[in-house]
Amino acid sequence: MTHAFQALSTYIENNPKLREPQINSYLALKDFYENHFQATTNKEVGIVLPVGCGKSGCITLTPFAFKSKRSLVIAPGVSIANQLLEDFEPLTSFYKKCSVLKGNEFPEPVEIRSKDTNLSDLEESDVVITNIQQLQGDNNRWLNNLPDDFFDVIIFDEGHHSVAETWENLKNKFSQAAIVNYSATPERSDGKIMSGEVIYTFPVQTAIQKGYVKELTAIRLNPKTLKYVRYEDSQEVEVSLEEVIRLGEEDASFRRSIVTSKETLDTIVDASIHQLIELRNANNDNRLKIIASALNYEHCIQVVQAYRERGFSADYVHTREDSKK
Repeated sequence: MTHAFQALSTYIENNPKLREPQINSYLALKDFYENHFQATTNKEVGIVLPVGCGKSGCITLTPFAFKSKRSLVIAPGVSIANQLLEDFEPLTSFYKKCSVLKGNEFPEPVEIRSKDTNLSDLEESDVVITNIQQLQGDNNRWLNNLPDDFFDVIIFDEGHHSVAETWENLKNKFSQAAIVNYSATPERSDGKIMSGEVIYTFPVQTAIQKGYVKELTAIRLNPKTLKYVRYEDSQEVEVSLEEVIRLGEEDASFRRSIVTSKETLDTIVDASIHQLIELRNANNDNRLKIIASALNYEHCIQVVQAYRERGFSADYVHTREDSKK
C-alpha cells in the first residue's frame, strides 16, 4: 500500500503562501522525527501557537514531518473536528489553498462520526479525523477493534486537554505512536501543564507584529507589587513582583488565587480601562474595546461583573452558552 504522507512531494519550506509559524513548526517536528524520535522513550511533543497563527494548517502539515503511514487527528469537539476535516478534504484542503501539494493526488481523509464510518473506511485512509467523545468509554468499539499500531502519529488539537484520563487511555492504546499536542494555552485551569516537551512556540507579540492577529494592541503592565488574599486565614498579603513570579512558577493554587482575587481583578480592570480611555482619546475612536481572557466559567462572570460595576458594557462568550449567544 502506498502511503500519501511518504510518497507525495510537498512545497513547504520557502512557500510564500504559508505563515512563518506553519513553516517553522513543521521544521521543528521534522527535526524531532529525524534526529530524536528513535532515540527517546518520550515520543510526545508540544507546539504552542497563539490563536490566529494558522494552527489548522500546521496540523495538516504534521503527518508529512513524520512521514506518517496513518495519522489520527483529535479535536475537543464536533465543530472543530468538522473544520479540520475540511482542511484535509481534497476540494477544500489547506494543501490546495496554499499550494503545498501539486497535481490531483491528496491524502485520503476519513471522519469517525457515530455509526456512519466502518473499519474498512479507516483502513483505506491516510488520516482519520474525529472528536474525543467518539473515542470515550471502556468498551469503545473503535479502540477495541483497531490494532495497537494502526496509527503512527496522533495529533491533539487543544492539546492542553490531553492530560485528562480519556486522552491518557488513548495514548496508552497506541503507545508507539508519535504524539503532537497543539495549543494556544498549554496550562489548564487546574494547574496541569500540557504533556510533552514544547519544541516550538510562536510569541503573541510576534504574531501581532506580523499581522496574524489583527487590530489588537498588547500593553504590558508591570506593577512593582501585587496584593492577594490567602484562603486559609483570609489575610491580605502584599508581595513583590519577583515573589509573585516565583510562587506562580511553583504553586498552581497560588496562580488561581492571584488571578481570581478581588484585589488582582480590581487592579487589572482599572488599569485596562485607563489604557482604553487613553487609546480612544488618542485615536478619536470610541469603537476600541477590551478583550479579557478568563480562567474558567465562574471567572468569566466575575470579570464581566467587575467591568459592569464601573459603568462599562461587558459580556462573555463560553462553550457552556448556546451558539446563538
